[in-house]
Amino acid sequence: MNLVSPLPGTVVALTTVSDPVFAQQLVGAGAAVKPARSGEKLTAVAPISGTIAKLHPHAFVIVGDEGVGVLVHIGIDTVQLKGEGFALLAAEKTRVNAGDPVVTFDPEAVVAAGYDDICPVVVLDSKPDTATVTATEVAAGDPLLTWHP
Repeated sequence: MNLVSPLPGTVVALTTVSDPVFAQQLVGAGAAVKPARSGEKLTAVAPISGTIAKLHPHAFVIVGDEGVGVLVHIGIDTVQLKGEGFALLAAEKTRVNAGDPVVTFDPEAVVAAGYDDICPVVVLDSKPDTATVTATEVAAGDPLLTWHP
């Protein structure tokens, strides 16, 4: 399964993310994107085509047609922001195509509030080290990783 990047930025290994749940791949394999900071809001897009199973301002899960879920988590501990600075562009239970807009946010505001703006992208319930990163710098919608079940 191929995933596209939800954001523009620099791709980093999931194992380097400051949150141990992501870094130890406890929820699944994947990669992380350090968002490009341009002083403007960014739009996080769907990394795969499927149905939005869960949608929060700081995170969303899309389940693809083959039943595999992909989590996009915008920042670390950003649930503490209680949605402030995030705007939902989609709704739960709706179908999206890879590259469709889901959430907007301001990475500089996330950092100013004291949170890490890195964005883990995880194939849920997958085995560790089953994702291969396909790029180092990405735009939203560019190929990000390939998952090998």
